[in-house]
Amino acid sequence: MAITAAMVKELRESTGAGMMDAKKALTETDGDMQAAQDWLRTKGLAKAAKKSGRVAAEGLVAVAVRDGKGVAVEVNSETDFVAKNEEFQNMVRKIAGAALDAGDVDALKAAPLDGKTVADVVTDAIAKIGENMTLRRMSTVEAPLVVSYVHNSAADGMGKIGVLVGLEGGNEDIGRQIAMHVAATAPASLGQDDLDPALVEREKQVLTEQARESGKPEAVIEKMIEGRMKKFFEEVTLTGQKFVINPDITVEEAAKEAGAKIVGFARVEVGEGIEKREEDFAAEVAKTLGGS
Repeated sequence: MAITAAMVKELRESTGAGMMDAKKALTETDGDMQAAQDWLRTKGLAKAAKKSGRVAAEGLVAVAVRDGKGVAVEVNSETDFVAKNEEFQNMVRKIAGAALDAGDVDALKAAPLDGKTVADVVTDAIAKIGENMTLRRMSTVEAPLVVSYVHNSAADGMGKIGVLVGLEGGNEDIGRQIAMHVAATAPASLGQDDLDPALVEREKQVLTEQARESGKPEAVIEKMIEGRMKKFFEEVTLTGQKFVINPDITVEEAAKEAGAKIVGFARVEVGEGIEKREEDFAAEVAKTLGGS
């Protein structure tokens, strides 16, 4: 029977065995997964992976707002099943409440919660529920008016994407509309001046190379780059983007029409930037199976 990368991956995850050992076990047992597990146990090669070493890329983002301050907190779990667990949700909700009095994620981990620190509460939940969990990050927005929005809501105030929008002037309605826009478009910054200089330079280099491939004179190329960079800024900055609710105007114009100025925002999405196990091992497994 042909041994596939998916089979090696499955056996490796279920036993904690090394890649070559997993491949050999499947080869020896003609691809029988249960027999391969037993073979590894017999050889003393199966071991339980520590929970802390397992990838936690699921979970929830919870938002909380009080007195002109909003927080969005991401707490990760290994499976979406746990994210639907009421006990896990209650813990995340309490952590978001504690975050209103914390300056950053490190302070939040040390903050008191139910007679313990937040970090200890998470550790206790790991032991009780049996999955790795991490309090990964928190974002804060402070403004005269802070409006929150949760996309793909799993429970009140928490879901897969949490957004905060800070306004001067305006009202909850325009704040919520802008927050929904942020959830949908994931802008890189509030305005052009807030963009990461490295991101801007990288984009400029790419556009420059593309323009030079046209073979046009340097003066024309400079104009092309100028125009394309302007479009780039319009696409990635919140104030410059076309408003999803009314694409005829920008988000900044929509806010102005409602008597508001956007002074800050935060968008936190569950698992954003975390490399999941499938991505970690796919190339390695394929390479191993390609050899003999």
